[in-house]
Amino acid sequence: MRTKTFFLFLCLALAGSFAAIQAQDIEFRGLDSSPMDAAHYPRRAAFQNYLGENDPDRTQYAKVLYSRPQVKGRKIFGELVPWGQEWRLGANEAQEITFFRPVEINNTIIPGGTYTLFADIYPNHWVIKLSTERFIAGTANRDVSQDVVAISVPTQQVANLREYFTIGFQHVNEGKAKLVFEWEHTRAEMPINFNPPMLMGEDVSPMDLVAYPENSRFLNFMESEEDRAANAPQVRVVYSRPQMRDRKIFGELLSYGDMWRVGANETTIITFFEDVTIGGTEISAGSYGLFATVHEDNWEFIIHRSTQSWGPANFDEEMTVAKVTAPTARTPETLEALSMTFVETGDNTVDLVVGWENTMARMPITVRK
Repeated sequence: MRTKTFFLFLCLALAGSFAAIQAQDIEFRGLDSSPMDAAHYPRRAAFQNYLGENDPDRTQYAKVLYSRPQVKGRKIFGELVPWGQEWRLGANEAQEITFFRPVEINNTIIPGGTYTLFADIYPNHWVIKLSTERFIAGTANRDVSQDVVAISVPTQQVANLREYFTIGFQHVNEGKAKLVFEWEHTRAEMPINFNPPMLMGEDVSPMDLVAYPENSRFLNFMESEEDRAANAPQVRVVYSRPQMRDRKIFGELLSYGDMWRVGANETTIITFFEDVTIGGTEISAGSYGLFATVHEDNWEFIIHRSTQSWGPANFDEEMTVAKVTAPTARTPETLEALSMTFVETGDNTVDLVVGWENTMARMPITVRK
């Protein structure tokens, strides 16, 4: 019994000594003379867990994480921060601003994400810059090639001394706010548009359209009523044109048995300006989604009521209007981009011919002359 007691005592003593050694290796930091802080827009978004589901301030637009140096009786701008020098807009690490949606600053669209803040300081204005470079202390050796925007903003003098450097947001109106910087007697304000125009760049699958009759696109050039009547629009297809770009299309990019939007991006739209018949089914005038299930030897074209969709995801079979199976054939030449055209096959019949790579298929349409 004594042996067991001694052994237990020894284990506890050793454990205590080990814990003491470990504790001696730990150093806790004291309070920083330039403590960190955060600014939120909207301010109440910081208390999201207290807000109701329908409270508009539940949606956070931006957050700034920064360190707050103090004046401490010093002359700040022009001395501690010399004129013409780049400043980290705070202390310690570079300050970070996170946008939770795309924004516009100085006519530049900035994607949602986290950026660092810097500014060139001058007597009457600051040039504020945002960079994608992160995890840096201050401005030394920073990679200016990662700057995404720079904006010159005027400064103003405020009467009351601001002892701690402070960043906050000022609401301007629906969708717009100012990021406000203030220290000592100086204030600078950077405007931010939280509702920027989202303009697309070049699309790798540009949109196009084909019409039947072809000349129905040019009615304003026709002088006689007879010509306009003969070329009145009957069918039009608006589609996006993906390109091969060294890919194998049918059987790989488009697996056999898969449903396809007969194009790229949003669903291809076919519009009938008069009632038509496809695959023995009468279809009323109107706009429809065009899909196809592709097989090696044939495509099954599908006319569908869905026109506001992005491809066949969540396809509702009950909204199918008509189906027609068409055999595939070889195109006269390789088609880099998806292409469509109309070919008349009789007095009141026309084929919509769809071709890409080395494959094409025809969807016959009976129109009313």
